[in-house]
Amino acid sequence: MVLRRDIFKLPAVPGKTLERLETHSAAETEALGARLALGLEPGDVVLVTGELGAGKTTLVRGACRKLGVTVPVTSPTFTIGQRYPAPVPVSHVDLFRIDGLAEEEPELLADYLGQHAIAFVEWPPTGSAELAGLGRIVRRVRIEHAGGDHRHVEIA
Repeated sequence: MVLRRDIFKLPAVPGKTLERLETHSAAETEALGARLALGLEPGDVVLVTGELGAGKTTLVRGACRKLGVTVPVTSPTFTIGQRYPAPVPVSHVDLFRIDGLAEEEPELLADYLGQHAIAFVEWPPTGSAELAGLGRIVRRVRIEHAGGDHRHVEIA
């Protein structure tokens, strides 16, 4: 799965390092998501960015499986979010259709983010300050097409 691995300090998530990886199939992207899930705790938030079709939901699906989700994991693009039953509930939020959280009702994400769940947020708003008030942002993931089924993934 890993073709290259460059590690250096990145201030985006204090105390975290940046990993640059490449996957070659949807199965490898899911496996990377499962690895990403290790050590996540209630209240943790993982921000996932990438263009349409880059594999964000595939990555989240792998993490959800590792966290004990057994139901189908699909993109919540048209519903804002999904809550999946697991030993610790897992939330999957897609903010693609939201321009910014400042104009939204404060309760919009209350069912998905907080100390009661582990959350994955696709298309987080720039800056993500609003999200930081709802949970601990512990990882930032960027995924992009690299041709065919290949993906470049950065995890901070």
